[in-house]
Amino acid sequence: MKSNNFGNTFRKYARILHRDLSYFISGMILIYAISGIAMNHRSSFNPDYSVSVTTFTLEKALPAKIDITKEDVLALLAMIDEEDNYTKHYFPEENTMKVFLKGGSNLMVNLKQQKAQYEKLTRRPVLSAFTRLHYNPGQWWTWFSDFFAVGLLVVTLSGIFMVKGRHGLRGWGGIALFAGIALPLLFLLL
Repeated sequence: MKSNNFGNTFRKYARILHRDLSYFISGMILIYAISGIAMNHRSSFNPDYSVSVTTFTLEKALPAKIDITKEDVLALLAMIDEEDNYTKHYFPEENTMKVFLKGGSNLMVNLKQQKAQYEKLTRRPVLSAFTRLHYNPGQWWTWFSDFFAVGLLVVTLSGIFMVKGRHGLRGWGGIALFAGIALPLLFLLL
């Protein structure tokens, strides 16, 4: 009778700990899940920036490569309201000028055809902040991540032992636990 009383008391406190810690951990799980999905698809989607490309024809011809000055480039950038964001320009090819702008945007100009392509990068405010956490932005984040990992262990272990009977570890819960361990290991073998 005494061991059953211990088991019931243990499960009671495991439920309380599991419930309360789960609410805190859930916030971090949401952030990691959203940013993790975004980062898994970086080849088709940029989670940090929204990229828009605009192509246009220049209103007036630019001077030849040798005669282009910074003032000419700034006048060109004024057409797209980017003159304050100029950082530098160069010529990757004879008739092509590339202008770099603050924040990662750029302007490619074909001097011969008088056509320009403006690539504007706009930081995604929430998603880029979430994905930054995957890169471990500092020592404080290492400590927080360790606390988060320990919290996940506590929530997991309390959840494993919280339920008894056919839905617990000796029944369906044990089968689900085994599957949860076996599936990631199976991917390692592939």
